Amino acid sequence: MDATTGMTAKERRTFAKVARRLIPFMMLLYLVSFLDRVNVGFAALTMNADLGFSPEIYGWGAGIFFIGYFLFEVPSNLVLEKVGARLWICRIMITWGLISAATAFATGPTSFFILRFLLGAAEAGFLPGMILYLGYWFPLAMRARYIALFMAAVPIASAVGSPLSALIMETHGLFGLAGWQWLFILEGLPATLLGLVVLILLPNGPADARWLDADERRIIAARLTADHAGSGRTTRHSLWPALGDARVLMLSLIYFGLVVGLYGIGLWLPQIIHAMGYETRQVGLILILPYALSALAMLVWGRHSDHSGERVLHVAGAAFLGAVGLVASVHAPSHVLAIAAVTCASVGIYAALGPFWAVPPLFLRGTAAAGGIALINSIGNLGGFVGPYTVGFIKQHTDRFTAGFEVLAGVVCAAGLLALTLRAMLRRRGNLPAPRSPAL
Repeated sequence: MDATTGMTAKERRTFAKVARRLIPFMMLLYLVSFLDRVNVGFAALTMNADLGFSPEIYGWGAGIFFIGYFLFEVPSNLVLEKVGARLWICRIMITWGLISAATAFATGPTSFFILRFLLGAAEAGFLPGMILYLGYWFPLAMRARYIALFMAAVPIASAVGSPLSALIMETHGLFGLAGWQWLFILEGLPATLLGLVVLILLPNGPADARWLDADERRIIAARLTADHAGSGRTTRHSLWPALGDARVLMLSLIYFGLVVGLYGIGLWLPQIIHAMGYETRQVGLILILPYALSALAMLVWGRHSDHSGERVLHVAGAAFLGAVGLVASVHAPSHVLAIAAVTCASVGIYAALGPFWAVPPLFLRGTAAAGGIALINSIGNLGGFVGPYTVGFIKQHTDRFTAGFEVLAGVVCAAGLLALTLRAMLRRRGNLPAPRSPAL
């Protein structure tokens, strides 16, 4: 039974209207955000040689972004809840766009590390803020599909950004700048411009949306109120109890494992395919396949999660697929099979994200949701440092990617096992809704 079953035609039209108004623009913001954090993977094809970076130095610099992200994530999300999404998302985008563009002028490891750290600090709060923001508009039963739709911007960014980045890299020498420098400039400045557009197109909530009439605002409020009324006795509303809640900490570890795999793949895959003998432009075209299929899988898996009313098994199953794909990718007997296997890994990891972010609202509300979601994201995103650095460290000492990807696979598999443990914990505390149909 679909999540919209039981809604009136007016209710379905209202939420469809909200989705049309908000989701495409939010996807564009996240697409630009993600492109700015991972374009360093393409820049590395020539930047590493120009600046004398070893694999370990590059892995450290690519990953230190997430240290800044970790330190400022929870404070940023709490500020967003206080001052409103419109103003705070505007601030985030303007600052990260300027810092991303400034990375073009890094001259060595120290300046590269500082700029990557500042980029993480500037962007902190964006993703959890958007997850929290979606909760202002959509009821729990519809949340996974719209989170998945919003987050599909991540693989879309890689699918679109890969050939775009390859094309920009060919501007090498224009006005005396290297191709990787133009890459940071041309992909960084749009974020700053979109930050100004946020002030026009992103209302703080339904009450501020002039494109909703009074009846539509009432419908949204009623559905969200029903979610709150149905929350159980173990639902958190206050900040500090939520930050120490075992469920929040478990979700943080699960997300850590997924992010280790996501960025361990994403920030090294261009170099891995380049090492197979493909030229830069060919690398960009090849990368369209895994990321396009990952975007499709996110939408299908998120809708299936909503349709069944089940969340955690969807996370675990997708994580196990990701782990199998990672192992298979470094033991495949041909380049074609290796790319097919890494595509499976990407599909599994990305597909887990929509159902995953539909879990925290099962027991977090209000300020607890703002702080708890930010904590989950900040701890989890430390995996964005661990994954790339681990692969780089192992590559430098073994001259191969095999052991690095095997480590990634083990961590992603552990995330799937932790998800099964979390499911038992949520069931004991009465946080799991009854499935509407067989989940898997």
